[in-house]
Amino acid sequence: MTSVHIIARDNGAGLSRDIDILREVLEGAGFEVAVSAIGSGGLRRFAQNATLRVRLARRGWREGAARRRFDINLMDERIRPAYLALARRNVLMPHPEWFRPEWKRHLPRLDRVFVKTHHAVGLFEALGCRTAYTGFTSLDRLDAGVAREHAFFHLAGRSGNKGTQPVVECWLRHPDWPPLTIVQRARLDLPAQLPANLRVVTDYLDDDALRVLQNRHRFHLCPSETEGFGHHLVEGMSTGPVMLATDAPPMNEMVTPERGMLAAPVRTGTQRLATTYFVDADSIERGVARMLALDEAGRLELGARARHWWEANDRAFRARLPQAIAELANA
Repeated sequence: MTSVHIIARDNGAGLSRDIDILREVLEGAGFEVAVSAIGSGGLRRFAQNATLRVRLARRGWREGAARRRFDINLMDERIRPAYLALARRNVLMPHPEWFRPEWKRHLPRLDRVFVKTHHAVGLFEALGCRTAYTGFTSLDRLDAGVAREHAFFHLAGRSGNKGTQPVVECWLRHPDWPPLTIVQRARLDLPAQLPANLRVVTDYLDDDALRVLQNRHRFHLCPSETEGFGHHLVEGMSTGPVMLATDAPPMNEMVTPERGMLAAPVRTGTQRLATTYFVDADSIERGVARMLALDEAGRLELGARARHWWEANDRAFRARLPQAIAELANA
């Protein structure tokens, strides 16, 4: 049986979600899975699959020993050279916006790069990598028992790349608009007194409370500057909302005019390998006006298409990743 060693940072946010998703998908496909989840204090969890721990022990494995062996190392976001010798094959699942220049010298030691977006294919092929599109998925956040409200939601968490400031500026112009809830733990430029229709949540929310917010709000605003995949965006789509996203790659791979609204960027920048795209308050204002102009049938149709895309994308990833792993292990 093929053994897969997932190596990722356990950051309590998107990368921790990656670990849980990768483990669940691969175990469900019949692979033996071990996890090295790396926290701020170093290695936090290792070989969470008990069966695999026993099998490795029988082979003479011990933690820290050079003779540890897996069939596949699957490294999420970053290359970790110290782990490369632990597997026959090495795979990176990168996020272009966080790919450091000093990692390029390790690329020849990789057997494949599995990319989460079509946009990333060209970025890593240009670096000489053997690249395969696997896509990715997010957690299913749908809770049909939560009543929908005619209100807006923006989830940024600890990220400064979610286009939050222009969303705030847009709502400050429109105290007459429906309520907007922002969940953002990064620093924002806010007035001393917020309008009655703007709520900014800066405290930690547990997962149940966050899921209620994701389902309660009929409209979601996700004008990201860049995404490696975009859990906040794709999780939002799983709840079937009317979604607004930035009209630039890779965000417009997930949200298209057929299943959401797009806001045009007004300028670009760079972050590592990624291009960043910035929307302004005017662009968001135009997008929100289109969202508010929808009748009930239009809102329901866009929401249903967003949910349908999430389901199709989830099924496709659960097929593509195990297939890519099996093909590489047998190469």
